[in-house]
Order: sequence, then structure tokens, then C-alpha cells
Amino acid sequence: MEPTLVIALLAAVLVGFSLGLLGGGGSILTTPILVYLLGMEPRAAIASSLFIVGVTSAVGLLGHARAGRVRWRTGLFFGGAGMAGAFAGGLLGGWIPGPVLMILFAVMMIATATAMIRGRRPAVASASAGTDDTAPPVARMLLVGLLVGLATGLVGAGGGFLIVPALHLLGGLPMVAAVATSLFVIVMNTATGLTGALVSVQIDWPIVLAFTGIAVAGPLLGARFAGRLPERALRRGFGVFVLAMGALVLAQEIPNIAAGIA
Repeated sequence: MEPTLVIALLAAVLVGFSLGLLGGGGSILTTPILVYLLGMEPRAAIASSLFIVGVTSAVGLLGHARAGRVRWRTGLFFGGAGMAGAFAGGLLGGWIPGPVLMILFAVMMIATATAMIRGRRPAVASASAGTDDTAPPVARMLLVGLLVGLATGLVGAGGGFLIVPALHLLGGLPMVAAVATSLFVIVMNTATGLTGALVSVQIDWPIVLAFTGIAVAGPLLGARFAGRLPERALRRGFGVFVLAMGALVLAQEIPNIAAGIA
């Protein structure tokens, strides 16, 4: 087995851990791993990432659900709108050049990270059980869910790095509830985005299934840590992590774009 493949499969555990702990970051790790370590064409990597992150998120969701952190009603509204956007994004992404998709991916990561590091007013929702006593406005959640779903299908992000900030900063959910609920939304979005992407993209299933099989071990551990970390530390840690990955992707892709223009 090639060293890069071994490293990529080991990194799959980090993908799962990130999803369980932060409710996002799976695609932020998965897509660059598939592109830069395994040499996948960006559009194929994006489609593969949707499958890997969707399955891994479903496993991570179980731990959060048992702990009562998932806001099911908010997730259904948000995710239902996101599924429509994800399908459209998956279809559209098949016609956009790979380097352009990766640049869009990085720009969204950096913008989201900045918002998370800044934070918002104290959340008004209770962090306790998975009830929706102070559910965010339905219309706002539907609109934001649609836009996040579009980004999910377009750039292959399961959406956690956008969903968590949307639920926390716009929806007012505490971070731990936003993390848990995001996994529920990711499962819906990735399934729909993958359906759209498969219309124009072929997936290397042996590699993808091996990566997924290893990644599913991470969320169970990540979910245990999520309930023990302070709200502010979890939010800022998420932001710094996403910012670093966005900068890395830009550093890789800007020279490619420049070379194509020259």
C-alpha cells in the first residue's frame, strides 16, 4: 500500500473526530485529503466527500441524540430547505472547473471562520434537552438552509462549517446544540447533494468505502468530548480550525489559477 494512501486513511479518523466534536470540518478535511494526497480530480473528490461525510455524520449523530442535544424540529426545517439547495448545487458543481470550486470552498471557509471567532450575543436557547423551546424563526431557517444546501452540493461540503455558525449565530442555538443538530442536517444535505453530483461524476468506490470505514470510528469519541468543553472554547476552536484549513486550500489553489491565466 502506498504511503500517501496510508496517511490518507489514518487522517480519516480525524475527519470523524472533527464531525463528532465540532459538528463540521469533515469535508474541510476530506476534500483536501482526497485531492492532494490521493490525487482525485476535484469534482470526484467533492462527490466522494459527500458520501464519506454523510455516513460518518450519521454515526456521530447517534451519540449526540442519546445525550439529548439534537434540536430535531429546527433540523428538519433547516435540512428540508437544504436538501433542495444541495441537489441543485450538486448538479451545478459538475459544470464548474475544479480549481474554481476549490477557491470558492476556501473563501466560504474563511468567511465562516471569521464569524465564529467573533461570536454573537449570548444564545437565548437552552443547552439542555433536545427540545425547541425557543426555536428560531421558521422563515429565516428555511432561507439560510436553502443557501447552505446550495453550498453543500456546489463545493462538496457536508455543510457543517456553515450549518453550525448558521444555527448558532443566526438561529440562537447554543454551540453544543448547534453541533449536534448540524449532524442531522448534514446527513440530509449530503444524501441529496450526492444524488445530484452522481449525474456527472464517477466515484472510486473501493477507496471511498475504505476511507469511510475508518472515519466512522472518530465521531463516537468526538461526541463524548463535545459535551465537556466550554462554549466559548468550542466556538473559537472551530473558527481557528476552519480558518487554517481555508488558508491552506487557498495557498494550494491560487498558484493553479495564476498558472492557468498566465
